[in-house]
Amino acid sequence: MKHYQTASLVGAIFVALVGCQNILPTQTSTPKLVINNSDDAQISQKLAKQALASQLSYDIVESLTVEVGPRLAGTEKDIVAVEWAMEKLWLMGFDKVYKESVQVPAWSRGTAYASVVSPYEQPLVVTALGGSIATPVNGIQAPIVRFESLEELTHASPGRIEGKIVFIDHKTERHITGKGYGESVGGRSRGAIAAAEKGAVAIVIRSIGTDHDRMAHTGMMRYQEDVPKIPAAAMSNPDADLINAMLKRDPKVVLSLNMTSENQGIATSYNVIAEVTGSSKPDEIVLIGAHLDSWDEGTGAIDDGAGVAIVTTAAKLIQDLPQKPARTIRVVLFAAEEVGIVGAKAYAEQHADELDKHYIAAESDFGAGPVYKIDFNVNPATYEQVKQEHSAMTLFGVEMGNNEASGGPDVSIMPALGVPVASLRQDGTDYFDYHHTPNDTLDKIDPKKLAQSAAAYAQFAYMMAQSEIDLRPLKQKQQQH
Repeated sequence: MKHYQTASLVGAIFVALVGCQNILPTQTSTPKLVINNSDDAQISQKLAKQALASQLSYDIVESLTVEVGPRLAGTEKDIVAVEWAMEKLWLMGFDKVYKESVQVPAWSRGTAYASVVSPYEQPLVVTALGGSIATPVNGIQAPIVRFESLEELTHASPGRIEGKIVFIDHKTERHITGKGYGESVGGRSRGAIAAAEKGAVAIVIRSIGTDHDRMAHTGMMRYQEDVPKIPAAAMSNPDADLINAMLKRDPKVVLSLNMTSENQGIATSYNVIAEVTGSSKPDEIVLIGAHLDSWDEGTGAIDDGAGVAIVTTAAKLIQDLPQKPARTIRVVLFAAEEVGIVGAKAYAEQHADELDKHYIAAESDFGAGPVYKIDFNVNPATYEQVKQEHSAMTLFGVEMGNNEASGGPDVSIMPALGVPVASLRQDGTDYFDYHHTPNDTLDKIDPKKLAQSAAAYAQFAYMMAQSEIDLRPLKQKQQQH
């Protein structure tokens, strides 16, 4: 901080000494943002104020977590969630409410137990990673071999690993953007493949989380057809610290692991969809989505009950306007995001013939924190116009960002299909404290912060539904024709 303050002071003195600023290099910054005060922008501000004053978003996520709770894709509770969503959306009065079937993998977590056998006998808190196979009935007992990251594991010699339990000890760093998750999650998703290729009998990772609670973080892992399948689990962060302390005293730590998880084939789930029908361009679509499924450890409040509440509230406020927006606003509650964005892939296939009618898409799947910035991924030639058009969002704490958005997990497949996207960036500083754990419960949600996110989505969706800006780059339009 002192460095930046000093640099600023030197710059100020330099300007003062030369007497004027016009001798400094010409800046190539973007045009100054002036708040859009058009009729549409004023309506968007009214929508935001309504959202901020409303309990609707909190009521929705409370209903989902209390009346349904955990809803792992492919389970009975997943279908209960679909029925809950259909009824909720109908009662809210959307113009259309329907569902589309999706084939999803079914998996049962079973039980997971682990303990240190030597040099110091102690139980550990672990959970199976999603999709993992079980251990043999009598479990696995083997020495552990520690790696700081997936990258270190991939460069290790098989001789260090064969017959052992791999322990990936990659800590997830806390950040408002959640970027630490992206740096460590590879060990969860691809660690079992890398370990099995070198002869490991199992893998246990440090939880991909930023908390210090003695709770393990689950999440999806992968296998590869030509590589043996080995059991995969995550241990709590305090237990990972405990293992490290043991390794400092004795490099030969022996672990016992017993898991009963099971892959159960394929089940049917559904994408649930609601629409506010556009008044003059009903065939053009502004998509705002979230995912309906959750892991089975908590009640799925922040992941992604909050997202369901945010986009549903935003669309409901627009539905209730005296005059419908020009374009159709489509709320998509995707199935089976947690197990591989399965519902999103099905949606893209089922709606392939109308993707060119999707004006823009965005997804809320980063908890219940407030939106602090909006990024776009649109035609670079019209990006500045888009920012200007949405400038009224800055009145509610949302800054204009860059033109490099991914849109969110489910929506991230759409830019490659020619669909412009936006990312409404939520404060994720504490998101990975609770993500994929039993601690993902309603009490972690601040109703005011949740309402602010709903306000941001309402502004965004309405302005996009009214916009006259060409969002698609020329090369994308040429590919479509």
